[in-house]
Amino acid sequence: MSILIDEKTSVIVQGITGRDGSFHARQMVGDGTKIVAGVTPGKGGQKLDDVPVYESVADAQRNHTVDATVIFVPPRFAAGAIKEAADAGVPLIICITEGLPVLEMVEAYRYVKDKGLRLIGPNCPGLISPGKCKIGIMPYRIHKPGDIGVISRSGTLTYEVVYNLTTSGIGQSTCIGIGGDPIIGSSFTDLLELFEADADTAGVVVIGEIGGEDEERAADFIKNKMTKPVVGFISGRTAPPGKRMGHAGAIISGGKGTPQAKVDAFNDAGVAVADKPDEIPGLIRKALGR
Repeated sequence: MSILIDEKTSVIVQGITGRDGSFHARQMVGDGTKIVAGVTPGKGGQKLDDVPVYESVADAQRNHTVDATVIFVPPRFAAGAIKEAADAGVPLIICITEGLPVLEMVEAYRYVKDKGLRLIGPNCPGLISPGKCKIGIMPYRIHKPGDIGVISRSGTLTYEVVYNLTTSGIGQSTCIGIGGDPIIGSSFTDLLELFEADADTAGVVVIGEIGGEDEERAADFIKNKMTKPVVGFISGRTAPPGKRMGHAGAIISGGKGTPQAKVDAFNDAGVAVADKPDEIPGLIRKALGR
């Protein structure tokens, strides 16, 4: 089993005729994802290979079942694309675009939540349930079907951790990159709750980084509500004080969001924290008693 997506998930691509949208749409199709349509205003009636292109999400929805959408549009249009998908009632919205203005994202976040829908991202690599469905830009070949969930703020660290899991013979149920911006659609806690309820996920890997307090909130959830083992990794632990980091969400303020605070919170919740990504397979095996 998996969370959020499976082999039956019907996906549309907003921005499918652009450079990134067309490239990754073809990659997703090649990796087995059920891409049913694309959306690009002004390009309705065209096709990308065998995928029909529509003027709007609503147009696509009139002709296809739409379970999820993935957004590859320029930053100035991305918040509008999120709202368009929400207006159409698309249950799962994944925004790959980076560089969204924070105030626009605050509004888009509330817009989606008020409609009872789920948003992943922005500034994220998407998600994958190996052997079933990939939505976004994750490299399919490094994944392996299995029973370990992965949640990460960092795209490239997701790939490194997954590669280490796979080469160690440990498969994944679903891997999700939540994004590194200050305002994102789904938090660690939101997704830990889903993994906890998934009968076929045995354990979870949480990959955090300096800045913000999402990892501390996740630790509190793990301590009080998780029955499944969780192991963690916190990037940026060697970052010098005052150093500007790449992610917009990697902000330490008032002594909160420091690497040590996150490690301490995880340890207090019974989460073993790896010093290096290649230690994670051993820690998850130990936590599961395998």
